[in-house]
Amino acid sequence: MKFSSAILGLCVVGISAFTHPVPARTFKAQSELYSLSERAAYDASPSMAGSPSDASRSGRRDVDDVWDTLSPITVQGNALRTWSLSDPYVERVQVYMRTDGRPLNANVELWQGPDNTPQKMSVYLEDGDMRPFNGVIETPSDGSNTTPQKMSVYLEDGDMRPFSGVIETPSDGSNTIAIRNTGYLEFPLSACVEAEVEDAIARSLSDMGSSERKIVQGGAIYTTPFAPNVQNVHVFLKTDGRPLNARVELLQGPNNNKQVIEFYSEDGMIRPMNIVFETPGVGNVVRIVNTATVEFPLIASVKPLIIDGSISNGTGRWGSDREPFILS
Repeated sequence: MKFSSAILGLCVVGISAFTHPVPARTFKAQSELYSLSERAAYDASPSMAGSPSDASRSGRRDVDDVWDTLSPITVQGNALRTWSLSDPYVERVQVYMRTDGRPLNANVELWQGPDNTPQKMSVYLEDGDMRPFNGVIETPSDGSNTTPQKMSVYLEDGDMRPFSGVIETPSDGSNTIAIRNTGYLEFPLSACVEAEVEDAIARSLSDMGSSERKIVQGGAIYTTPFAPNVQNVHVFLKTDGRPLNARVELLQGPNNNKQVIEFYSEDGMIRPMNIVFETPGVGNVVRIVNTATVEFPLIASVKPLIIDGSISNGTGRWGSDREPFILS
């Protein structure tokens, strides 16, 4: 009996000794744009229930938290870094840029296929730590809303003179976000590009679309002042499908530019301008200049996003339980 118990104990020890341990699943945010399916599967994992990351996704996510959860990439002066979006289901990405308090000069471009830049912007920040860049770039890749080529065909006799032609059908290719630091070598910047997988930004777009809008004709200027208790401002520019050319400035005092963005989009409806401006201090004014000709008006919506820690919903009511635009 003792001999049998010893053999049984040895078997139990042997099983526990040779069982392969299951490693704990950990989440490591990367600067690269990982696939949506992997992130969705991770978010739905039962092991992540009640974790701090779920709480941060369900509530307001501050911009400072982004630099703690993601791995920023340092872009030296005159350097170029790119982020490729191989997943065709990524409809939009969020771009963050900041410095350690020095000025920031950068060009942000959306590449779609070879030699095609449907959207680009030039960014200037006087203080990249006090006023970091936070914007959304739409990245539709199916091209369903565009007609790159069309023809009208007439044949008097389709049997005698049948139609024969060749239509080039190049693939749009994957989208790529390119950030070039146009500053000097002494002024590096940190950048994060994150794929948007939730509907917080989509809801924000619909809210801003239903709020008060202003038509800015070509060559016109539109200015909006803000009170000192406004912490940041949401600027949304679009067109009716025509090209969008605009310059948006954040001023603090007469002709004192704190932040300047020169924006271009070949289709202002598919790829609008959607950026948050940090507005610390007093005397903040947002100035929008339509740099296009009079034939190309734009639609502008400039609203406070956060006032004294409360989040605006674009209709004049405030609340602390609403997800802002900066969530992801």
